[in-house]
Amino acid sequence: METGGGPSSKRIPFYRDWLLIPIVGVVYALDQLTKYWIEQMVCYARSIPREGPFQLTCSFNTGTAFGLFPDQTTLLILASFVGVGVLLFVYRSHPAQGPLLRISLGLQLGGAIGNLTDRLRFGQVTDFVKLGPWPVFNLADACIVVGILILIWLFLFSGRSQRAGPAAEGPAEGLEAAPGDRGPTEERDED
Repeated sequence: METGGGPSSKRIPFYRDWLLIPIVGVVYALDQLTKYWIEQMVCYARSIPREGPFQLTCSFNTGTAFGLFPDQTTLLILASFVGVGVLLFVYRSHPAQGPLLRISLGLQLGGAIGNLTDRLRFGQVTDFVKLGPWPVFNLADACIVVGILILIWLFLFSGRSQRAGPAAEGPAEGLEAAPGDRGPTEERDED
């Protein structure tokens, strides 16, 4: 049975995917450039503007998102490698190989590799976006979250159309059949 993206034997390797790889590259490059720019231009001021619901704030995070697990760099590096492996597994095994899955995985892989690079080079990640009550985050974090939300949506709703099957014959739900119309399974009264 063929699903969303065709037979699994025809799937191209992730490193030859014309949509996935450019997204990973763009997210990674933008993440690294914005972190470098923040470190050069904003860190001396700590926050631009000094107050308000949106700020560029220089912050260094040795933990995960939201500052959880501080000073666990080695564990987080290992977890990042495992996470990248899981994302590549999802790429190979998910039945719907459409563009949304590839965009989702591209965002997550680009963000994960960006933060992994920082942990390997510096032992910490540069965060810089302060938005309302949220903890300070960076472009990689935002891409990972958006990618996860898309992936959750795909897992919850991509199989729905396959499970529904062909439309049932007979009147649509909520509509009554015209007098004398009988569905294919109704027995006819011969009295």
